[in-house]
This record gives sequence, C-alpha cells and structure tokens, in this order.
Amino acid sequence: MTIVYKTRTQLVVETLREKILSGELKAGESLRQASLAAELNVSRIPVREALLHLEGEGLVVFEAHKGATVTELNAKHVAELFELRAMLEGHLLAASLPFLTDKKLTEANDILIELDQALGKENATNTWSELNSRFHNCLYSGANRPQTQDLVNTLNKNADRYIRMHLLWAGGISKAGPEHHQLLAFCKTGDVDKAVEVLKHHILSSRNEIKAFLEQRELM
Repeated sequence: MTIVYKTRTQLVVETLREKILSGELKAGESLRQASLAAELNVSRIPVREALLHLEGEGLVVFEAHKGATVTELNAKHVAELFELRAMLEGHLLAASLPFLTDKKLTEANDILIELDQALGKENATNTWSELNSRFHNCLYSGANRPQTQDLVNTLNKNADRYIRMHLLWAGGISKAGPEHHQLLAFCKTGDVDKAVEVLKHHILSSRNEIKAFLEQRELM
C-alpha cells in the first residue's frame, strides 16, 4: 500500500474546502487567517496558501479592505449558466464538425488521454479543469465563429467554480470521462446530431447534479 503524505497546506485546503461545500462556512463569510490558523493549529502561512488555492477553485474571493470571503454559490445562477452553455456550445459544435480536421480530432484524443491520466494526481481538479476546456474548444475550433466562442469562454469562466465543485464533490470526473469519449466517437464519424445530443446531455446533466447539490446545501 502506498502511503500518501500531505503538506500542511494541502490539509488546510481540504479542511476549508469541505467546510465551504458542506455549508459550514457560509457564502459571504469572512475567512480571517489568524482565527483559522488558531482553529487548525497551524501558522498563518499554510492558511494563506490554502486560501489562494481555493481562490483558484472559485470557492474563495479576495476583496479590497475585506480580505478573503466565501464565494456565493447559487443554484438559480447555475441553471441559467449551463442552459446558455448547452445552447451556444451545441451551436458551435454543429458549425465546427463539418470542418474539423483529422489533426484536430487527434489533438482532442490526445487531450482525453491526458484527462484520464490526470485523475487521482495532486492538483487533479485544476489540471482536469484546464484540460476539459482545451478538449471542448478543440472540438469547436472548426466553427470559425469568434464572437460565439468569446461568449462561450465568458460563460465557462463564470461556470468554472461550479464545474470544479462538481468534479470535487458530485462525482463529476467519473461521469464526464465516458461522456467525453462518446462525444469524440460521434465527432470522428461526423454524426452532427448525435454529437450535439451527447454534448447537451453532458452539460445539462452536470447542471442538474450541481443544482441538486446546492439546493440540498442551502437547506442545511
């Protein structure tokens, strides 16, 4: 059996992440480094490093004159974001597929291999989130619709914290992997309707799971 050693910062990240996602730390709540350090019996350094890490995951935000606070995670916001994503990304994929080159399909396949290898590794969520965006954008690259792509990129930046939460908390990685392979298979055969159907299901099923998780969390 392999023994996994974790740094103080990693342990603080995991503890604070669980407190945020479970609702123990509420949206908008101040995260005072001195209090957290005392509570967790560590110095302020790993606490600050952990808060910066969680800022990258979209769970914490640093504000002027206020310091770090817990980010607002809103179920209604999720629904609108992911429905817009499904509509626009489905449109982009349909426009892209007839012009998607073998080189781009090979690139998408290589990214999927990296995604599979990223599972279980340190900092897997950050790596997985970046590779996930690259995979989708690779499939949309044949569309040549820069304004639509800009809108999709903006939506994905806003959705990133929810996507990371889904990967961490709701089993999103285990479900997304097979769906990605299915999506790529239809892209390779040029079946636009099936590819768009799988893509929309992929996005909207994530919406449903994240919404359910947040609604349950709001009742706590």
